[in-house]
Amino acid sequence: MKKKILLPTDFSKNAWNAISYAIELYKNEECDFYILNVFNATGYALESMMIPEPGEKKYDEAKEKSEKGLSKILERLSFRDKYPNHKFIMVSQFNSILEGIKDIVDKQDVEMVIMGTKGTTNAGDVIYGSNTVLVMEKVRNCPVMAIPENVIYTEPKEIVFPTDYKTQIKRRELQYLIEIAKISNAVVCFLYVSNDDTLDDQQVNNQKLLKEYFETIPHTFHTLHNVDVKGGLSAFVESRNSDMITFINRKHSFFGSIFSRPMVKDLGYHSKVPVLALHDIKN
Repeated sequence: MKKKILLPTDFSKNAWNAISYAIELYKNEECDFYILNVFNATGYALESMMIPEPGEKKYDEAKEKSEKGLSKILERLSFRDKYPNHKFIMVSQFNSILEGIKDIVDKQDVEMVIMGTKGTTNAGDVIYGSNTVLVMEKVRNCPVMAIPENVIYTEPKEIVFPTDYKTQIKRRELQYLIEIAKISNAVVCFLYVSNDDTLDDQQVNNQKLLKEYFETIPHTFHTLHNVDVKGGLSAFVESRNSDMITFINRKHSFFGSIFSRPMVKDLGYHSKVPVLALHDIKN
């Protein structure tokens, strides 16, 4: 069945890099890629009552700029038309980035959002732009993958999945991870960071379920002691040259906090590794 993948762009180098990564990751799959640029008219707050209408100068100028940018992307893509099973649909929308993404995800039944980690502002000390963090936290009905600006696509060989084994994960929540592991022949490494050697009965059962879910996928289990989660994950990924990190972004989880806004700046390793945020089905 054809995949539907949404690629938001603000016409930055990082956004183009994320588009390229997505195309290569799904090179052997039949895909419709929706390339979305949202625009708003300078001088109007989206929340204000003064929303410009089509036909007003500011609206029309912003729309024209958006459409020109998208046609340039389409032109660039036509030069590298290696994959005839890929189709590109350009979408220009007057909206905020979050609402624009939610709209296309719902209307087109999109199954994955892949975007860059930085916007055009590209502040050196901010690894994850506020838009990326917002989308990862608020778009909860499909997975979001964030691609750092300097990541050059190589087929993922190892995907790291940090877990505390405390929450039961449903098979359905893992379907996109399993699919990516299959199409790229990657090994999934489950990483448990803890000060305690022993797992309780619930943790043992949850680990057993993961073994069942991944029985057809190469996978390994690892434990790190006496380090904080963030530092342990960072050291693990760097020492092994892992290619991707994935996690289930639960609304109220011990682990979800690692990707909350104030901590994002500290996560230096993310400047090198794509991150896939999956979502728990209840939310």
